[in-house]
Amino acid sequence: MIFEELTSKEVKAKVNAKSVAILPIGATEEHGPHLPLSTDSLQPEYVAIETARKLGNTFVLPMLKYGQCSSTRNFPGTLSLRFETLQMFAEDIICELHRTGFRNIVVLSGHAGRLHMAALRLAAEHVLEKHPKLKIMVLSDYDIAYAMKEIEIPPDDGHAGMIETSRVMAIRPDLVKGKAKPCHPKFPKYRVMPDAEKFFTDGVMGDPQLANKGFGDKANRIIIDELVTLVRKMAAEP
Repeated sequence: MIFEELTSKEVKAKVNAKSVAILPIGATEEHGPHLPLSTDSLQPEYVAIETARKLGNTFVLPMLKYGQCSSTRNFPGTLSLRFETLQMFAEDIICELHRTGFRNIVVLSGHAGRLHMAALRLAAEHVLEKHPKLKIMVLSDYDIAYAMKEIEIPPDDGHAGMIETSRVMAIRPDLVKGKAKPCHPKFPKYRVMPDAEKFFTDGVMGDPQLANKGFGDKANRIIIDELVTLVRKMAAEP
């Protein structure tokens, strides 16, 4: 299941056209005064492993712990890739997975920034131009989270807020350092900002004080179950 723990011979024996590869992508990024820089990496890696356990014949790739970070770039600790760097990395890895024998690939990002996700989707589109029979899914686990009807998320909740804090509390409670103060930043409409951090000085969007482990456990479970359903549907397609 953990791709990098296999031998070369095991890859040759186990990987076939029905196998699924999950490539988790995170970020090294500021997440308020209470969450670690690895927040966007912890979540998709956990989801990827639990999803693979449920699916079978599914392999979790080594995680990329860097992403394209715009609004948090000026905070201490954030390490941001250029759009083109992220795109080329993802494109090369997807191509190599195809060469290895995979025909079902999931690019699962824990960082949901607009440019970050655009780079991943563009990479997938470029690969599909070369290999049109390949099946690729590109999503953030937060695409699923914010569409969930089973639990209620505050409408202005976001980065390092209630749901993200709750999920990390459920995955790695030892890394959560209390709960930050709520912040509901108002960014100027349509502006491209070189200093977005001045609108949320603690790097929080939402109310982390509402976070709790039970909510995080439930959110993670729903995300995993939905991803299992989506991947099964994709893999079953001819």
